[in-house]
Parts: sequence; C-alpha cells; structure tokens
Amino acid sequence: MSVTSDLMELREEAVRKHYAAANAMLEGFDHTPRVASGAEPAAVERSSGIGTRRRFRSTTPGLVTRSTARPEGVHLLDRIAGADGDDPLVSRAQASVMHGLRRALGIALAVGEAFSDATPLGEMKRANLQGSLGADRKAEFSSLLEGEALAVGYVFANATAFLLASQASEVTVDVGEVQEVLTDNAQLALHGALWELDQKLSTHASDEPRMVATVLAFAEQLMERIALRAQNGARTGAFTSANWRVEADDLTLRGFTPATKAKSTTLTMQFKKPHQVVGNHIAKYQAMRLAKMLMAYDFERRLNPFAELGGFIFTFMGDGAPGTGKTTLIQMMAGMIYEYCQNAGYTFRYQNFGIDNIDSYQGKSGQNAKAFINNVLDPSVIGFGTIDDIDQIAGRRGDRQSSAGQQEVTAVFMEAFAGANTVVRGNCTFGMFSNFPENVDDALRQRAGARFLVDGPQTREDYIDILALLMGRKHDIPLGDHELYAAQQIQKAVAASFESHNRPKEPGLMEVFDRVSSQIGDLDTIAKMGTYLKAIQEADPRFTGRAIKNITDAVKVRAMDFELPDEWMEQPDLFLFKPYDEKAAMIEDLRRPITVEMVIQEINRYADSEFRYADKSDEVAIEAMVRDFGRQEEAKKRWLENRPK
Repeated sequence: MSVTSDLMELREEAVRKHYAAANAMLEGFDHTPRVASGAEPAAVERSSGIGTRRRFRSTTPGLVTRSTARPEGVHLLDRIAGADGDDPLVSRAQASVMHGLRRALGIALAVGEAFSDATPLGEMKRANLQGSLGADRKAEFSSLLEGEALAVGYVFANATAFLLASQASEVTVDVGEVQEVLTDNAQLALHGALWELDQKLSTHASDEPRMVATVLAFAEQLMERIALRAQNGARTGAFTSANWRVEADDLTLRGFTPATKAKSTTLTMQFKKPHQVVGNHIAKYQAMRLAKMLMAYDFERRLNPFAELGGFIFTFMGDGAPGTGKTTLIQMMAGMIYEYCQNAGYTFRYQNFGIDNIDSYQGKSGQNAKAFINNVLDPSVIGFGTIDDIDQIAGRRGDRQSSAGQQEVTAVFMEAFAGANTVVRGNCTFGMFSNFPENVDDALRQRAGARFLVDGPQTREDYIDILALLMGRKHDIPLGDHELYAAQQIQKAVAASFESHNRPKEPGLMEVFDRVSSQIGDLDTIAKMGTYLKAIQEADPRFTGRAIKNITDAVKVRAMDFELPDEWMEQPDLFLFKPYDEKAAMIEDLRRPITVEMVIQEINRYADSEFRYADKSDEVAIEAMVRDFGRQEEAKKRWLENRPK
C-alpha cells in the first residue's frame, strides 16, 4: 500500500515473520572475527617451568592470511541481562534494548527480503541452492549479495538507533571505530555487527545507562561506516530508490539516511511581537517574510516552492553593535514560526549552537556541530537554527588563537551551508549572529546568503517607542505628542530603507560607485552592472563569485517581496494543506518583476557589508600592530636604560 507519493509500507506481518530468526541471533551464535580482533583474554597465572605455546600459523600457501581465531559464542541477551549486576530479573531498560534489537533485526531482514524480490537476487539464490547458477552470473550474484548485506546492516543500525532513542540519557560512551563490517551476505553482515556489539558491551556496559549509551553509539558508528562503504559502487540502487514506512514504529527508511523522530523542541524563550522590535526595519521585515516562507514547505514532496522558484533564505548573517536587538529578532522570528506551526499542526524544532558546544576532546566539537546541523535539517520538521556570537564559536582558519574545536566547527558549518552535498529543501533556515562579523572567517561569512543589518533604533520616533515599550504600563507618565509605534509600520519603513541603498554608504564603495558611474553613466544594463561588480572586486579581492550568487539570490528574494496573507497561516486549508503544485502556482502568481533598482540596491547592500567588515578587520589589525610596535619600543628603551655597563 502506498502511504505517500514516495513511500511504501513495510507490512507488519513481513517484519514479524523474521522474529524467530532474530530471536535465534540474539540468543546465541558462533562467529569468527575476520577484520576486528576480540577483547584480549585475561592473563592466566601459570606455575613456573610451564611454557606457553605460540598461536598456530598455517604454512599452507593461500591459508597464511586466513584468520585462525577460534569461533566465539555471542549471547547478546545474556550480555544485556548482565548489565545490572546479579539481579536475576530483567529490568525495564534491559527489556527495551532486547525488544528494540529484535525489532530492528526483523525490520532489517524484511527489507533484505524486499531487496531480493526487487532484484534478480531472489532468483539467483534459488538457482545457487539448486546448483544451477551459471559461472557467467557469479560476479553479479556476489555484487547483489554485497548490496543486500549493506542494506540490511544499515537498516539494522538505523532502526536500532531510532527505536532506542527514547532510552537515551546524558551518559555518553566513546565506542571507537566499528571494524567488523562484512558484506559477503546479509546474515554474515548481521553476525559481524552483533559480534562487535557484544564486544563493545563487554568493554563499556558496566551499568544500564552505559549499556544503552553503548548500543546507541555503536549504531551511529555502524551507520556511518556502512554508508561510507556503500559509496564504493555496490549495487544498492533497489534499496536507495525505494523509501519504506514502518507505521507501527513511525519509522521512515530512506536509503543511507539516518531516521529521526519528528519531535519538537521545548521552547522556553520569551517570544516578542513584531512591534516590540524597534528599528531594524529591513531585518525585521525579512525575518517575518522568512517565517511565512518556511511554512510553505511541503512534507509530502519534501520541498518548498520558494526553494524551487527562488527567493528562499537558507542562511543569513545578522550583525550589529551590542544592544541593537539581535536576541529580540531571534525571539520574534522563533515565536512567529512556533505559532504558525502550532496552528497547522506541524512539528517545529528550534536549536541554538553556543559556546558550550565547543569541547576540549579532539573531534567532539565537530560532532556537536554536525548533530546540530542534522537536527535542524531534519526534513520531517520545520527547523530554525541559530548560532549566536559566531565570531567566538567558529575560528578563523590560520588564526593561532582559535582552538582546534573552533576550527572543527568552522569546517562543519562551511560544508553544511554551501558544500558539495548541501541540499536546500526549504524546511529550515540558519541564522548566524555577531557583534563583530569582521572576526568571522571570510569564507564562512560569505556562505551567509542574506545580510540582516541589526542597527537598532535610529530615529527620534524609534527612541520614544523603545522607551515606552521598556517602561511598561506601571507608571503615570504621559506619552506626549507622539503616535506610539507608528514609525514601526513595516511597509513604509522598509521602502525607505531599501531606497537608502540606491547609493553606497561605505566611503570605499562610494568612491568605486562614483568613479564607475562617471565613466559609463547610469547602471541600467547587465553589462554596466557587471562593470561595477568588477570594479568592486578590484577594490576588494574578497568580492568573488560567491558574492555575486548571494546578490542574485537577494534579488530573487526581492522578486518574492510580497506578504503571504495572514489568513493563509490562520486557516491552513487555504494554502498550507494544498498540494505542492497548487501552492507553487499560488506563489508564482504573486511574484514581482525584477527591476534595475532592485539589483543596484542589493549590490550596494551586500558590498557595503563586505567593505564594512573589511574596514573594521583591517583597522583592528592595524591597531593591534601599533600596540605591538609601541610595546617593542618601550621594551627596547627600558632595556637600553637598564643593561649592564
């Protein structure tokens, strides 16, 4: 039965028919390790004079590299039951792990059976049992067996991690790299995985929390290792092209992609209304529009019409001086998305990556950053990820003052935001915020597709509004001659803000703009605007092709510069619950034409920000060098005065 357009149901009876085989594997089997080495046996005390014999090494040609290790009995149920000392009864956590492993094995074997039925493998297995498989098909047979082994092994690890996620605690275990990944056939792949899991449990599972953490950590490592192995040309197309749904477990299997539960995060922040964000007109306007853009995401197609038509903001940089309202902007945007999701019944996930995610252990900071990215990218939720004070969190490459953890985080963010494997579905957005964006690595900063200048209150009216807002209502001071929050009317304020970018604001960019305009006249053609862009690049070599992409993306955002009606958010049937193609057509009808003024304004907005960052960065570096030279001169003067005569 088809669940959605791209999901097939993995029937419950197809899973349960494999329970007997799964029980047998958990109760016990013998396995000779091929790749990994087992735990070292404890030293046995011997009487003096009794020698020890060396391990037998075959001298037969062709057998010298074959493992001579003895088969080991794997009894996972006994191993799990022994994680709680001498208690003869199985605890709730132990039972959950046992049932989770059995269920994961049943699902994996059912997927393996479906893989065989969808490929010639099923027929080849029968022919091989009968001894009628031709020699010309041996290579194909081996390749398909390898594909089935990879699919079954990955599904087992994926389902285990998914089913036991609710048992996780704050305890973590580093199980090391998984080695016993066997691909001869599906059964051997599972035996190798269960044997190594038994080894990890014998080493790390000293109590129940560590036992659960060991199983989960092992499953994550096994998934990574098998997914990497599957990139080497194995015949796994029948597995990656079919997406399966296990309704009883709310589990969706999509090839070599980890399954996650669509859980909302518990938000404890104090939400802000748009009128409570004083000033910051363009930033506020774009944040409000982005919140509604996210809601256009289609969970069945797993794509947002805005991401397909253009104009979706996947990453943005919010910069401004301390106290100008960056945190308030985050509270406003998160609050709007949360309310929209509550109304539509969607799952909303907000997560912030902070300085406490930087770890002293090598590789751990990168793992934390990757987990943060994956949680927000989860295509089954509407996600909003923020990185506050990113200049403190992500280190600049080549900066000796940046820790190894900060360098790891920079590498992960660069790959996630604009890497070779980046896929923008339109279900989430990432905001990077900083008081000192000039300290952010240049390449990482340029991966922010949109720039939100958070400059706070600017006009007299803004300051009256923010004073009245923060004073509250528990006073008797009259307001005076002022219309409260009239200056915060977004459309009027935004129009004025965009028009202010008809000319650049930074002195360095103004010189370039005036020089080019005097030479070629008004910038009213693609050729003239390209000439202006080249002149900017000559003034600032960091103005590269990625900058042009960000500018054109911003122009497409302006083409989508329309307000999705509030009724569409309040009554989901009007828009949110419509089929993807119908939503795309409704958005297409609202698209605005792109004008020369839009392009010039966006070039100036983006280039102004880059010149601002560069000027600040250079000025900071110059001031630091001046201080260093001053200290050197003072040190030299004191040394000359006090040196021995």
